[in-house]
Amino acid sequence: MEVIKTEIEGVVIIEPRIFKDDRGYFYESFSQREFEEKVCRTIFVQDNQSKSSYGVLRGLHFQKPPYSQSKLVRCIKGKVLDVAVDIRKGSPTFGKHVAVELSEENHRQLFIPRGFAHGFAVLSDEAVFQYKCDNFYNKESEGAIAWNDPELAIDWRIPAESIILSEKDKQNRNIADADFLFDYNEKLY
Repeated sequence: MEVIKTEIEGVVIIEPRIFKDDRGYFYESFSQREFEEKVCRTIFVQDNQSKSSYGVLRGLHFQKPPYSQSKLVRCIKGKVLDVAVDIRKGSPTFGKHVAVELSEENHRQLFIPRGFAHGFAVLSDEAVFQYKCDNFYNKESEGAIAWNDPELAIDWRIPAESIILSEKDKQNRNIADADFLFDYNEKLY
């Protein structure tokens, strides 16, 4: 696998080696050993999957400590724009984001460390999205930032009138009004 650094330290794009022939393709979607050698040491404990239609935007979500999560995400059907936002107070990249297209064609994955809000928007008619988490989900530890916060200036590549949100995500606050953010100097692992 090839690891591509982004503008934000710790957030990396992973491109697996694809072996293609007349039967189709094969690739190793995850190797604990190689991930630890090339990205960081972590153990994933929960896998999640969602199916969504065009315009669905899920995010920007995070889990508060002690249930904060790193995620390794990928799109196995369709195409999404995946976004990670640095919400670590004191970070030199606070409020900045990385946006990466993940699709069944490019097989890319994105690793998002703890201390980031995460979301994705579906760009294709339908998308099946998978992610590995290094901590278990805890409902009481849910946190979120508004997808359309002008301070973040995220181009979701979908017209605003086509965005489909959950009722909960319609209530998310801007980063400046958030009641919880991570501390850049605090160890999150």
